[in-house]
Amino acid sequence: MTTRTQEIVAQQGRWARALGRLGSVKALDMVVRRLFSMVMLAFSISVLVFLLIRLVPGDPVIEMLGAEAASDELAARLRGQLGLDQSLVHQYLAWAGKVIQGDFGYSYGYQRPIADLVARNMPATLQLTASALVLSVALGMLIGAWAAVARNRAPDTMGMTMALAFMSVPSFWLGMLLILVFAVQLQWFPVVGGTSLRGLVLPAATLALGTMGFNARFVRSSLISAMGQNHVMTARAKGLSRWQVFSRHVMRNSLLPVLTVVGLQLGNLLSGTVVVETVFSRPGLGRLLVDAIMAKDYLTVQACVLIIALIYALTNLVVDLMYPVLDPRIVRR
Repeated sequence: MTTRTQEIVAQQGRWARALGRLGSVKALDMVVRRLFSMVMLAFSISVLVFLLIRLVPGDPVIEMLGAEAASDELAARLRGQLGLDQSLVHQYLAWAGKVIQGDFGYSYGYQRPIADLVARNMPATLQLTASALVLSVALGMLIGAWAAVARNRAPDTMGMTMALAFMSVPSFWLGMLLILVFAVQLQWFPVVGGTSLRGLVLPAATLALGTMGFNARFVRSSLISAMGQNHVMTARAKGLSRWQVFSRHVMRNSLLPVLTVVGLQLGNLLSGTVVVETVFSRPGLGRLLVDAIMAKDYLTVQACVLIIALIYALTNLVVDLMYPVLDPRIVRR
């Protein structure tokens, strides 16, 4: 190897190491910015829900004592014990300081620590959300891929019509329809959705079918766009089979935008648990949130909304951090 060639190789090695360090710095900077935005989102959500719940008509003290038993003196004394007679700024700072320490306060309505209520209801909500997410992604990718392969033919029309229909149906109406057909008429599943596997099927299907339609349409458009790329046409020209082209080149290049949609869908599924858990009388954070709103239980409402928002933000943070793993070019931009 000549001296000139050695110098070129050494220079290329220095460039490669510099690019590696630059990529690491950019990756670290991206993580720091995402974590900062997550903290700001949590702060904004906490302020927003703190103010909105206090705009709901009604007084939590009257709800606790009852309209007939609530004298002015007793109500004023209880309001002082709960700290509701202080300014909104003082109430928020006191609540936020305890939340940072992991203390969500004491539930007015349930007469229990809110952390215990969340710990008791969280597993059921996570079970429902995870089941619905798996079902939604699996059905959405299957129908979307089927429609993309059979573009502008009968399967494509049928699949997209079905996806549009499920996107248009309200979840509460779909849930009651599934109860009527599969629980009341056919008696395949229980009417009230419990935490068992049979009790999970109908709530998970109700929650998943709406987002499944959106996933199917997005997967179809993403696959059609990928099939028109130059490298796909080159692979076809080399004589690769249709399945090899689809699995190696089309599906792989379509995963990144689909991953974004899956991360966003989790927020829709978490918010959808509020309706689904109420329709199926299923335990969970969603039903706990509805009951707390009806009882004017401020601290429980604030804790439930904040936890749901943090789960959503954490999921999107994980999705953002997975981008460089699937496509390292993102870090270098």
